[in-house]
Amino acid sequence: MPLLVVPALPAGSLAAQEQPHLPVRPGLALRPWRDDDAGAVRAAFDCPVIQRWHVRRLDSDDEARAWTAQWAGRWRDETAASWAVVDADDRPVGQVGLRDVLLTEASAQVSYWVVPAARGRGLATEALLAMTRWAFTLGGFHRLALEHSTGNVASCRVAGRAGFTEEGVARGSVRHADGWHDMHRHARLA
Repeated sequence: MPLLVVPALPAGSLAAQEQPHLPVRPGLALRPWRDDDAGAVRAAFDCPVIQRWHVRRLDSDDEARAWTAQWAGRWRDETAASWAVVDADDRPVGQVGLRDVLLTEASAQVSYWVVPAARGRGLATEALLAMTRWAFTLGGFHRLALEHSTGNVASCRVAGRAGFTEEGVARGSVRHADGWHDMHRHARLA
């Protein structure tokens, strides 16, 4: 069935370019994931808070390597993008990314997490703002949205500080280990 509108982002909009390295501030940057980040990713997913809100864990080094390796292909397929949030020593301290990319609508869902040792310093907000700036300027996106459990107060603060407007609550829409959660929805437009 043919579309009656021209896609907002033509096919190849992401795949035609290298995934960028994005400065955040001195001592903090976003870069594509590398194979040698697998140990840091496995350690991050050992965190009970990351497991709780992302509903995932990694049980082996092979799973961690597969997690880091998937992102290059998802960039090429234009379905998702993920960046390592790295410190001045190029060590991953978090993640920020675009999921469920829809080129037709120039939209994506946002995700982020920060390792316990890096929390409480605004890193998630700064990383989200850097990725959002790129997405709305060079990336050509029109809308970015995010959802978090209404129980995840820290994620709500990050969304608000990054300028993501509250749009409402989807009741009982995501199942976590402790049952169904209401999800708070936020979004930003270019």
